[in-house]
Amino acid sequence: MLESGAVVGKLEEEALKRKERLQQLKRKQQTENGESPATENSIPKPVFRNYQSGNISEASIGEDRAGAVESQVSHQLEMMKTQIVIEEIDIANLAPRKPDWDLKRDVTKKLERLERITQKSIAELIRDRLKSGQQQDILQAVNCASLSTAESQQRSID
Repeated sequence: MLESGAVVGKLEEEALKRKERLQQLKRKQQTENGESPATENSIPKPVFRNYQSGNISEASIGEDRAGAVESQVSHQLEMMKTQIVIEEIDIANLAPRKPDWDLKRDVTKKLERLERITQKSIAELIRDRLKSGQQQDILQAVNCASLSTAESQQRSID
């Protein structure tokens, strides 16, 4: 039986032979196609092209560009001299906002979701108490729940 080192050595030799044969076949195909055999030193170099002609004619530049800019600037200066009259002023845009307006805006969706969950849980508690037969406590719970929702709605408005 062969040792594992000898088997690995033999496999490496076969791999090298196979690699050499593949390279020979590749060179043979390239010569048959009329191509020169590619070597590592004959890498094709990129060709850079400039699609604009090197000679720029005077006619393509245009002589009136400087005059057009001057006329535009003078027109804008004339427009700045006239006073602009503001017809309507929106007082809501002028009034300062509360410091936490952005926080309230970002939290409203989450609060609406929590409010729905709270209402569902209150309704579930009421159903449970109805099943147990506590009628008087239920009426008080309903009144408390309606008061708490009214207070929370009032706070959200403020």
